[in-house]
Amino acid sequence: MPSHANRIIGLYEDHALAFDADRHRGLFEQPWLDRFLDLMPPSPSVLDVGCGMGEPVARYLIERGCMLTGVDGAPAMIALCRQRFPQHDWNVADMRGLSLGHTFRGVLAWNSLIHLERDAQRRMFRVFAEHATSGSVLMFTSGDEDDESISSYRGEPLYHASLAPAEYRALLEQNGFEVVAFVPGDPSCENTTVWLARYAP
Repeated sequence: MPSHANRIIGLYEDHALAFDADRHRGLFEQPWLDRFLDLMPPSPSVLDVGCGMGEPVARYLIERGCMLTGVDGAPAMIALCRQRFPQHDWNVADMRGLSLGHTFRGVLAWNSLIHLERDAQRRMFRVFAEHATSGSVLMFTSGDEDDESISSYRGEPLYHASLAPAEYRALLEQNGFEVVAFVPGDPSCENTTVWLARYAP
Protein backbone atom coordinates (compact mmCIF):
# COMPACT_ATOMS: atom_id res chain seq x y z
CA MET A 1 0.00 0.00 0.00
CA PRO A 2 2.79 2.55 0.57
CA SER A 3 3.49 2.66 -3.18
CA HIS A 4 -0.13 3.58 -3.80
CA ALA A 5 0.14 6.34 -1.20
CA ASN A 6 3.23 7.72 -2.94
CA ARG A 7 1.31 7.85 -6.22
CA ILE A 8 -1.39 10.25 -4.97
CA ILE A 9 0.14 13.50 -6.24
CA GLY A 10 0.99 11.95 -9.60
CA LEU A 11 -2.50 10.51 -9.95
CA TYR A 12 -4.15 13.88 -9.42
CA GLU A 13 -1.61 15.57 -11.69
CA ASP A 14 -2.26 13.10 -14.50
CA HIS A 15 -6.05 13.27 -14.13
CA ALA A 16 -6.50 16.93 -13.15
CA LEU A 17 -8.79 17.84 -16.03
CA ALA A 18 -10.81 14.66 -15.62
CA PHE A 19 -11.18 15.31 -11.90
CA ASP A 20 -12.23 18.87 -12.63
CA ALA A 21 -14.97 17.54 -14.89
CA ASP A 22 -16.00 14.78 -12.47
CA ARG A 23 -16.05 16.78 -9.24
CA HIS A 24 -19.61 17.38 -8.09
CA ARG A 25 -20.32 21.09 -7.55
CA GLY A 26 -23.44 20.63 -5.40
CA LEU A 27 -21.58 21.70 -2.23
CA PHE A 28 -22.93 19.13 0.21
CA GLU A 29 -20.11 20.45 2.44
CA GLN A 30 -21.78 23.85 2.92
CA PRO A 31 -23.22 23.31 6.45
CA TRP A 32 -19.77 22.38 7.76
CA LEU A 33 -18.10 25.21 5.86
CA ASP A 34 -20.60 27.60 7.44
CA ARG A 35 -19.75 26.25 10.92
CA PHE A 36 -16.06 26.77 10.10
CA LEU A 37 -16.71 30.35 8.98
CA ASP A 38 -18.91 31.14 11.97
CA LEU A 39 -15.94 30.55 14.30
CA MET A 40 -13.77 33.13 12.53
CA PRO A 41 -13.88 36.92 12.18
CA PRO A 42 -15.11 38.46 8.90
CA SER A 43 -12.79 38.19 5.87
CA PRO A 44 -10.46 35.66 7.48
CA SER A 45 -7.23 34.32 6.05
CA VAL A 46 -7.70 30.61 5.32
CA LEU A 47 -5.13 27.95 4.44
CA ASP A 48 -6.68 25.25 2.24
CA VAL A 49 -4.41 22.19 2.49
CA GLY A 50 -4.97 19.94 -0.51
CA CYS A 51 -7.11 22.51 -2.30
CA GLY A 52 -7.36 20.58 -5.57
CA MET A 53 -8.68 22.69 -8.41
CA GLY A 54 -10.49 25.14 -6.14
CA GLU A 55 -14.10 24.12 -6.72
CA PRO A 56 -16.48 24.01 -5.06
CA VAL A 57 -14.95 24.41 -1.58
CA ALA A 58 -12.40 27.20 -2.14
CA ARG A 59 -14.84 29.04 -4.39
CA TYR A 60 -17.46 29.06 -1.64
CA LEU A 61 -14.99 30.34 0.95
CA ILE A 62 -13.80 33.07 -1.42
CA GLU A 63 -17.39 34.10 -2.14
CA ARG A 64 -17.92 34.36 1.63
CA GLY A 65 -15.05 36.83 1.89
CA CYS A 66 -12.08 34.65 2.81
CA MET A 67 -8.56 35.39 1.61
CA LEU A 68 -7.40 31.98 0.44
CA THR A 69 -3.97 30.45 0.43
CA GLY A 70 -4.23 27.10 -1.32
CA VAL A 71 -1.69 24.30 -1.33
CA ASP A 72 -1.65 21.21 -3.51
CA GLY A 73 1.10 18.91 -4.70
CA ALA A 74 -0.27 18.67 -8.25
CA PRO A 75 0.83 21.61 -10.46
CA ALA A 76 -2.08 21.07 -12.85
CA MET A 77 -4.55 21.52 -10.00
CA ILE A 78 -2.87 24.73 -8.85
CA ALA A 79 -2.87 26.03 -12.43
CA LEU A 80 -6.66 25.70 -12.49
CA CYS A 81 -6.91 27.59 -9.18
CA ARG A 82 -4.71 30.40 -10.44
CA GLN A 83 -6.79 30.66 -13.59
CA ARG A 84 -10.05 30.85 -11.65
CA PHE A 85 -9.02 32.96 -8.67
CA PRO A 86 -5.91 34.98 -9.60
CA GLN A 87 -6.33 37.38 -6.68
CA HIS A 88 -5.62 34.61 -4.17
CA ASP A 89 -2.42 32.76 -3.28
CA TRP A 90 -1.88 29.28 -4.78
CA ASN A 91 1.16 27.13 -4.04
CA VAL A 92 2.49 23.89 -5.47
CA ALA A 93 3.74 22.06 -2.36
CA ASP A 94 3.57 18.71 -0.64
CA MET A 95 1.56 19.24 2.54
CA ARG A 96 3.84 16.87 4.45
CA GLY A 97 6.69 19.40 4.37
CA LEU A 98 4.61 22.57 4.45
CA SER A 99 6.13 25.56 6.25
CA LEU A 100 4.84 28.85 4.87
CA GLY A 101 6.22 31.03 7.66
CA HIS A 102 2.95 32.69 8.64
CA THR A 103 -0.33 31.85 10.33
CA PHE A 104 -3.99 31.83 9.33
CA ARG A 105 -7.34 32.30 11.03
CA GLY A 106 -8.54 29.06 9.49
CA VAL A 107 -6.87 25.85 8.34
CA LEU A 108 -8.84 23.40 6.21
CA ALA A 109 -7.92 19.89 5.07
CA TRP A 110 -11.09 18.62 3.40
CA ASN A 111 -10.67 15.14 1.90
CA SER A 112 -6.90 15.57 1.65
CA LEU A 113 -5.41 14.28 4.90
CA ILE A 114 -7.07 10.92 4.18
CA HIS A 115 -4.70 10.31 1.24
CA LEU A 116 -1.62 10.25 3.50
CA GLU A 117 -0.19 7.22 5.24
CA ARG A 118 -0.97 7.11 8.94
CA ASP A 119 2.49 8.18 10.15
CA ALA A 120 2.37 11.15 7.77
CA GLN A 121 -1.06 12.05 9.12
CA ARG A 122 0.30 12.04 12.66
CA ARG A 123 3.04 14.49 11.66
CA MET A 124 0.53 16.81 9.98
CA PHE A 125 -0.84 18.03 13.29
CA ARG A 126 2.45 19.83 13.94
CA VAL A 127 2.08 21.39 10.49
CA PHE A 128 -1.44 22.54 11.32
CA ALA A 129 -0.25 24.05 14.60
CA GLU A 130 2.65 25.83 12.88
CA HIS A 131 0.17 27.66 10.65
CA ALA A 132 -2.28 28.55 13.43
CA THR A 133 -2.45 31.37 15.94
CA SER A 134 -4.48 31.58 19.13
CA GLY A 135 -8.14 31.11 18.24
CA SER A 136 -7.49 29.76 14.74
CA VAL A 137 -9.98 27.17 13.52
CA LEU A 138 -8.99 23.80 12.05
CA MET A 139 -11.39 21.60 10.11
CA PHE A 140 -10.48 18.28 8.51
CA THR A 141 -12.07 15.04 7.40
CA SER A 142 -11.02 11.52 8.30
CA GLY A 143 -12.26 7.97 8.33
CA ASP A 144 -14.13 6.72 11.37
CA GLU A 145 -11.70 3.92 12.33
CA ASP A 146 -8.04 2.93 12.11
CA ASP A 147 -7.86 1.59 8.57
CA GLU A 148 -6.17 1.59 5.17
CA SER A 149 -8.07 1.03 1.94
CA ILE A 150 -7.69 1.26 -1.81
CA SER A 151 -10.45 2.52 -4.07
CA SER A 152 -9.93 3.51 -7.69
CA TYR A 153 -10.09 6.59 -9.86
CA ARG A 154 -9.92 6.52 -13.66
CA GLY A 155 -8.62 2.94 -13.49
CA GLU A 156 -5.83 3.68 -11.01
CA PRO A 157 -5.56 2.65 -7.35
CA LEU A 158 -6.52 5.48 -4.99
CA TYR A 159 -5.12 5.25 -1.47
CA HIS A 160 -6.99 6.19 1.72
CA ALA A 161 -6.06 5.85 5.38
CA SER A 162 -7.41 6.88 8.74
CA LEU A 163 -6.44 6.80 12.37
CA ALA A 164 -8.84 5.86 15.13
CA PRO A 165 -10.93 8.78 16.45
CA ALA A 166 -9.27 8.50 19.87
CA GLU A 167 -5.86 9.02 18.27
CA TYR A 168 -7.01 12.05 16.27
CA ARG A 169 -8.41 13.53 19.46
CA ALA A 170 -5.11 12.90 21.28
CA LEU A 171 -3.08 14.42 18.44
CA LEU A 172 -5.25 17.51 18.45
CA GLU A 173 -4.82 17.95 22.19
CA GLN A 174 -1.07 17.32 22.03
CA ASN A 175 -0.70 20.03 19.42
CA GLY A 176 -2.76 22.69 21.16
CA PHE A 177 -6.22 22.18 19.61
CA GLU A 178 -9.52 21.86 21.44
CA VAL A 179 -12.23 19.80 19.74
CA VAL A 180 -15.31 21.89 18.97
CA ALA A 181 -17.27 19.25 17.05
CA PHE A 182 -16.77 15.71 15.78
CA VAL A 183 -19.36 13.85 13.72
CA PRO A 184 -18.46 10.37 12.42
CA GLY A 185 -20.12 9.50 9.12
CA ASP A 186 -22.34 12.58 9.05
CA PRO A 187 -25.41 11.50 7.04
CA SER A 188 -26.12 15.12 6.09
CA CYS A 189 -22.64 15.39 4.50
CA GLU A 190 -22.55 12.24 2.36
CA ASN A 191 -21.39 10.21 5.38
CA THR A 192 -18.21 12.24 5.75
CA THR A 193 -16.44 12.14 9.12
CA VAL A 194 -15.68 15.73 10.12
CA TRP A 195 -13.57 17.33 12.85
CA LEU A 196 -13.76 20.97 13.88
CA ALA A 197 -11.24 22.32 16.39
CA ARG A 198 -9.86 25.57 17.75
CA TYR A 199 -6.19 26.34 18.46
CA ALA A 200 -5.74 27.24 22.12
CA PRO A 201 -2.12 26.52 23.06
